[in-house]
Amino acid sequence: MIAKGNVTIGLETRFGPDWPGVRCGARTKAGDKCQRPAVKRTGKCNRHGGKSTGPRTQAGRDKIAALHTTHARLTKEKRQAAKKRAEVGRKVRAEVKQIEASLIEQGVLERNWRQNWKL
Repeated sequence: MIAKGNVTIGLETRFGPDWPGVRCGARTKAGDKCQRPAVKRTGKCNRHGGKSTGPRTQAGRDKIAALHTTHARLTKEKRQAAKKRAEVGRKVRAEVKQIEASLIEQGVLERNWRQNWKL
């Protein structure tokens, strides 16, 4: 019976020897090349690292960031400058929010004044 959840039906013929797509190619435990279809982003199948979503811990993220800042578009200096700009932006938005709250409290602005500016 063919069912929606039964994806093993036809697996033998789906990716046979004449399949034109990209194969994983990683070494299996038996020593052969993996014949499963590769994920587009990584070039490996889900069993050999194609499904990886990146580092989970802060140490892992720092390690990847250090590896990608040597010859990348984002150097350490550019990353620090971007963090500084983001911090300034957060401070400015917080200050604007305080000013808006005080103007609403004084009665200069209505509580839902932003709705009048929507297009």
